[in-house]
Amino acid sequence: AGIAAFRAKEQPHILMVFEVGTATMMAAKGAIKPVYEVMAESGATFDPDAYIGSVKGYYTSTDGEMLSLPFNSSTPVLWVNRDAMSAAGVSPDTDMSTWEQVGDVLDQLKAGGEDCPLVTAWQSWIHLENFSAYHDVPFASKDNGFAGLDTELMLNGPAQVAHLSAMGNWAKDGKFIYTGRRNEGGANFRSGECALFTESSAGYAGISREAEFDFEVRPLPYWKAVASEPQNTIIGGASLWVMQGHESDEYKGVGEFLSFLSTSDVQAAWHQNTGYLPITAEAGEATRASGFYDKNPGTDIAVIQMTAKQPTANSKGLRLGSFDQIRGIIDEELEAIWSGDKSAQEAMDSAKERGDKLLRRFESANK
Repeated sequence: AGIAAFRAKEQPHILMVFEVGTATMMAAKGAIKPVYEVMAESGATFDPDAYIGSVKGYYTSTDGEMLSLPFNSSTPVLWVNRDAMSAAGVSPDTDMSTWEQVGDVLDQLKAGGEDCPLVTAWQSWIHLENFSAYHDVPFASKDNGFAGLDTELMLNGPAQVAHLSAMGNWAKDGKFIYTGRRNEGGANFRSGECALFTESSAGYAGISREAEFDFEVRPLPYWKAVASEPQNTIIGGASLWVMQGHESDEYKGVGEFLSFLSTSDVQAAWHQNTGYLPITAEAGEATRASGFYDKNPGTDIAVIQMTAKQPTANSKGLRLGSFDQIRGIIDEELEAIWSGDKSAQEAMDSAKERGDKLLRRFESANK
C-alpha cells in the first residue's frame, strides 16, 4: 500500500513496515529515502553505533548504512503459567532451557491433567525463522538473503525437520495445541488455559495486564542435540521507512522526529511499558539503572537473548523477497504437520519448492 501511495504521489513522510517487508522496501527503487541520508541532511542527532547490533543489522545495507529506523522490535521468549504447572504437579521452577527438558515437562503436564500444555503464537517466526537463527543454521542461502536476490530456502534441513517432527508428535498427543497462524494463542494463555506459551517479548503488555495467575518469562528453549549453546534470536516487529517525494525542509522535521523516538528516555519507556526491545544500548542501561528489571524479573531476558553473542550470517536476520507470501506457504505446510497429514520432511520440502518459486519471481522482477 505504501509503494502504491508513492506511485500515486500520496505517500506519507514515514511508513511503518513489518520486518519481513524489508527486502520489498529495499527493492522499491526511488520510493524510499534511506534513514542515514535523512539524518545527515537534517543535521539531527544520529549515531548508528548506538543501536543494538542484532536490531540494527536487520535494517542495514550490505555496506553498513541504516536504511530504516528500527522501532517496535521484539524477539520470542517462553512464557510460563506457574500456577498451571503447580496444579498439574510440576514444579514451576523446573529448568526448561532446552527443548529436551520442555518435552519432559509436557509429558508431566499432560499426565497431571493439563489440557493445554503448550501453545504458540507466530509459528513460522518462532519455530522456523528464530529456531534457525538460535541454532546457527541457515534458513536460506546467500546469508539468509542478505548477500543477494538469488537466494533459496534451506528451511528443510535436518535441524528444522527434527524440531517440527517433535512438535508434530506433541500435537498428535495433545501436548501442543494449535490455535492459529498469528497470535490467537495469546488469549488462551492470558486467560490461564495454557501452561507454556512461545510468544514475542512484546506479549508482556497484554499478559501483565490481563493474567490473573503467577507468570514468568524464560529464554526461548534450544535443542541440546543441535547446538551446545544457543546463538541469538532475531527480531520481529517493524521499522520506520522514510518516503521520497517531499520537500527538504519537511525532511528536517522527519529527522528530528526520528531522533526524538530514539532518545534514551523514549526508548526506555517504550521498552518498559510494552516488552518491545530497547533499540539502543543506552535505553537498556537506563532501564536497568532505574531498577525496572529488579522489580520485574525476566523482562531483561529478551535483551540478553539478542545481545549475548555477535550475530552470525545465519542469525543476523532474513532478507527475502515476497516473504509475507512465503510465510503463508510455510503456515499451510506447518498446519499439515500439526494435523498429521504430512511428515515434517514432506512439509518443509514442499515449503521450499513453493517458496523458491516466489523468490525466483522476485529476483526476476528486481534485477
